[in-house]
Amino acid sequence: MKEQSMASQSATGNDGQVTLRRSLRFWDLLLYGIVLIQPTAPMPSFGVIYQVARGHVVTAILCAMVAMLLTSVSYGRMARVYPHGGSAFMYVGKELHPSLGYLTGWCMAMDYILNPLICVIWCSKAAENILPGVPYFVFVLFFAAVFTLLNLNGVETSARINAGMAAILGIVIVLVVIAVLRYLSHLPPQSASFYTQPFYDPSTFTRSGLLRGTSIAVLSYIGFDGISTLTDEAKDPARNIPRAIVLTCFATGVLAAIEVYLGQLVWPHGQAFPDIDTAYVHISGRAGGPILFMIVNAALLLANMGSGMASQLGAARLLLAMGQDGALPKRFFGAIHPKNRIPRNNVLLIGAICVAGGLFFSYQLGTELLNYGALLAFMGVNVSSVVLGWRTGKMANWAPMLISTGGFLTCLFIWTNLGSVARIAGTSWAFVGIVLWIIRRRQIHLPDAAV
Repeated sequence: MKEQSMASQSATGNDGQVTLRRSLRFWDLLLYGIVLIQPTAPMPSFGVIYQVARGHVVTAILCAMVAMLLTSVSYGRMARVYPHGGSAFMYVGKELHPSLGYLTGWCMAMDYILNPLICVIWCSKAAENILPGVPYFVFVLFFAAVFTLLNLNGVETSARINAGMAAILGIVIVLVVIAVLRYLSHLPPQSASFYTQPFYDPSTFTRSGLLRGTSIAVLSYIGFDGISTLTDEAKDPARNIPRAIVLTCFATGVLAAIEVYLGQLVWPHGQAFPDIDTAYVHISGRAGGPILFMIVNAALLLANMGSGMASQLGAARLLLAMGQDGALPKRFFGAIHPKNRIPRNNVLLIGAICVAGGLFFSYQLGTELLNYGALLAFMGVNVSSVVLGWRTGKMANWAPMLISTGGFLTCLFIWTNLGSVARIAGTSWAFVGIVLWIIRRRQIHLPDAAV
């Protein structure tokens, strides 16, 4: 998952209490959503989707967009009803049951922990393109150490830096598009099937492959729900938050489809990549030569470093909250270092997980595990939206309830097509969360029982 922060001004309410200033307009929210997801979102996972979907990356991206658009409508409706710092675990906990909300939050915790892990893996693969003689494990240790040491010293990614990085990545996309169009213009005349094969190639298409690819393509959209956390700072949030969430999801899907479509025209299915995890970097090299290869490789490397560092600190803070709440052992997870006031134990733990995962996980397994938790959270939000509609107006809300039902079913269908290893590991994580919840509830009720 991509952690961002946004500076907020405060104002004083009628009761004298300091509150957040409602200053964010619709276009501010939309820009925030695009920065949150990053305009190059499909590039790091392109090769993995390309491999499992047998070349149908564009179709997988568009199928994932349908599920995410339906889900974004549910997020918008829930943000309108619960406007204070919205999130999936809050929506599910408020509308369905606190225990289901906790389970949703627990699965989201897995996403937070896995995001820096897959960033370490991708950064290590990208670094190998620059220094091919250095062993892979050295890069894993290096990037995990960099993320951890910087976070131990309280270094955070600011909103201004993130916006600047998004602008740089936007320029990189423009360079790639220009290079690809120039490359295609120098090819001999092609048949119409050459331009339609990225959408459908009858010689390689399989339904199972497309659905597996779609389950990974969801990663390109992770983060659109972050807009809901800005409800307290948005002007006319009941109107602008839902619009911004849906349009961010749509814009991400269109941009991602264009990027991967052009990439597939440059590198048709059947041609092996030197490295599947950094496939789009090699596409850039074929289209624009070694200079563009290095530009794209460096830009994506920096973007993943920023995302990895921010998400590691976000994961550490989430574990801190769970430790202070009693869901995890408070002495370890709930501790804050007295000097730099960060959850040092959690930062070190996640750094160790990044090292172990970087050495023994593949990028594909990491993304599928991350999407396991994300899709469960999305299903919970869709169900919450259906229950909300039934509770407030029953059949008078049939249209949004139908959309939310469609979002739940598409997310469920995609979730069932994740890899078996990812489903087993994700289910094991969820089971551990359930056990911890039961233990915590018993501990809470022990004083009552004693009385």
